[in-house]
This record gives sequence, C-alpha cells and structure tokens, in this order.
Amino acid sequence: MQVMRIWFGCTLGMALSMLFGWSYGFFAVMLPLFVLSQVPQFRWPLLKQMWWAVFCTTIEATLLIQVFQFHWLLQAIAVAIFLLYQCILLSSPRTELKGYVGVLVGSIVLNFASFSFFDMEEFNINLWIIATANIGICALAYYLFPEPVSNGGALAANAVQQVSDKRRITQVVLGWSVAMVTFVLFQLFDLYDSLAALATVLIIIKPMTFVGAVTVARVRMLGTLLGCFAGLVIQLLLGAWFSDGLLMWLAFVLATGPFCWLLTKGPIKAAIAFSAMSALSVPLTTGMVPEQKDATFSILYRFSSIAVAVMLSLLLIWMVQCLIKRAEQKIA
Repeated sequence: MQVMRIWFGCTLGMALSMLFGWSYGFFAVMLPLFVLSQVPQFRWPLLKQMWWAVFCTTIEATLLIQVFQFHWLLQAIAVAIFLLYQCILLSSPRTELKGYVGVLVGSIVLNFASFSFFDMEEFNINLWIIATANIGICALAYYLFPEPVSNGGALAANAVQQVSDKRRITQVVLGWSVAMVTFVLFQLFDLYDSLAALATVLIIIKPMTFVGAVTVARVRMLGTLLGCFAGLVIQLLLGAWFSDGLLMWLAFVLATGPFCWLLTKGPIKAAIAFSAMSALSVPLTTGMVPEQKDATFSILYRFSSIAVAVMLSLLLIWMVQCLIKRAEQKIA
C-alpha cells in the first residue's frame, strides 16, 4: 500500500502543477513524496508543522531582504544570523523539519532575491498554495491507500538520538559555515541558473558531518543520474509530442513507478529514489516550455551542475571540518 500511496501522491501533485500552471510545481511532487515516504498513517501534526515551516521561512526570509536590502553589510549579517538559527534548529531532532525547510527554502529566497527576474511574492504565494494542497493530497492518499493499523507505530518506536552538546556545536558551525560560503559565492558570481546546485549543497550538509556528507553525496549523484536518464528517456519517447500535457503526465507516471517502489526498500535506496525524483520532476516543471523548448538541455545542465556542486561542497565541508578540529585542539 505504501508504494501505491507514494505513487498516487506525487503523480497527483504533478497533475495539479500542470493543470494550474504553478511556477514551482516540483514542490507539489516533492512535498507529498517526503511526507508519504516518512510516515505510514495520516499525521496532522507533521503536515501542520511542514506547512507552518514553509510559511514562517518564506515570511522571515522576505522580511529580511526587504528590511536590509539597502545595505549589503547589514544584509549579510542578518543572513548569517538567520542561517545560524536554522542550523541550530536542524541540529535538534525535535525541530529538524523546521530547520531543514528553513535552510533549503530560506536559502533559495535569500540567494535569488537579489536578481531582478525573481519575484518573491510569486514564489511565496506559489509555495503557500502548494503546501496547502500537500495536506489535501496526503489526506486523500492515506484515505485511498490505508496502511494496516498494526504498522502504525513504526515511526513512534524510533528513539530520539541524544547528541552531546560539543558535537551539536560542531555540527551547527559546520552547517552554518558551508551555508554562508554558498550564499556568498552565489552572490559574487551571479549563479542565478544553478538552483539544482544550490539545493544539492544544502542537502549534502544536512548530516552536518563530513562522513555523512560523503554518503549523501554518493546517493545524490546516483539518484540524479537515474532521474536525469529517466527524463531523457521520456523526451526521446515522446519526441514531437512532448508538448502534449496528457502524454507528458502519463510518461511521468510510468517513470516514477520504479522510484516509488525504491522508496520503500530501506534508507539508502529511498535516498537514491528521492534524488532521482527530484532530478526527474524539476526539469519537467521548470525547464520545459510546451511548444517552445523541451527539457533536454535543462536535464543535462542539471546533472553537470550537481556533479560540480558535489565535488566543491565536499571539499568545502572537509576544509571547514579540519579548521574546526584544529580550533578544538587549540582550545583543549
């Protein structure tokens, strides 16, 4: 039932995105995918927490840009405080979801707000609508494909890991440093067309350790390769009919089936499938313009930019971790 539930949720999100023309429709695929793959039964607190995290993050980031946009130094200090706060939330299991959404969505708003083409109001409204629709999509998926009651306690049985204060501080410093360096690089080099690379860096730093980052990077690369390959296959099979919305959606439904199945086969395979779904859905919802251009270039560029981002971010994480260890040795 879980495979069908995930498959239904992400394909319904894609259908709604195409039907209503949401500018950032890939969130309509990824949000249900995240929720439905994490919990076996409908949990209102989790969905409410996700919606609230999206709403608060967009409001906080928008206000920060609007208030401090007149002076770059004050804006940089405010961004540093904002990202530090989100990394602190990310380091705690109880507030991990809010922190993760804050780092990911907040960084997108903060990095792209300085470019004239980026409409913050449109982005925020689209994301609020998608987050609201996500509640309905998940509720419908749980209703149509319910999980047996005996498996309902699977998530509750997971013990909350206790992390020492010293290790938590190290994780926060590592995550915050990489997020800040990424923000500065995006501003200095005008990397406005590298949203996939930005998201990759922020996903890789989630474990907040170098070993964890290496594991996530491998998974991210393999999943991206599979997702990009699936996207290219869709383009080749449809050919001149790629602008037909119904055929595109049906092809997306068929392509996502194996990835939805992988999401239920353990954490490593699930992480690969999640990255693959991201690599498949983002180009099809942002890089393709019906009757004007297909998503082939967007798919190829996405894979190359993610490959470069993975290598550079791992190098950066390793350097920051080495600096932290040296500082700890001097203090000791």
